[in-house]
Amino acid sequence: MRKIIAILVLASCLAACGMINTLVDGYKHSQAVASDLEQVTGLKPGVGFNWHNGRLVSVTVTFPKLYDAKPLRELADAVRASVRKQFQQTPEDIELGFSLGATAPDTSAQTERPLRQAALAP
Repeated sequence: MRKIIAILVLASCLAACGMINTLVDGYKHSQAVASDLEQVTGLKPGVGFNWHNGRLVSVTVTFPKLYDAKPLRELADAVRASVRKQFQQTPEDIELGFSLGATAPDTSAQTERPLRQAALAP
């Protein structure tokens, strides 16, 4: 009975090694993509990824604010090239996003002045 339990534990550990290696390698690849894009843009994006059965399904790149220095198409090309280079395969989908925050960067909350009511004289 102990041999069977030991074999099951060993088998489950070996099966989990592939998942752990994928997770660790994916994290390294995502950090490399973030570093590449930080050098290109000056902004460090968040990079997420989704693997399914050893296949790279999607990569999500989210910048902390809007990037205005280059046209969006050039930024998308830089993201695509970095993802392909660092992950060493082309994902099915690459999602590019920007965090807009609660308010626009150059605006502040403004309150309206209270309306004055005309007083009627008795």
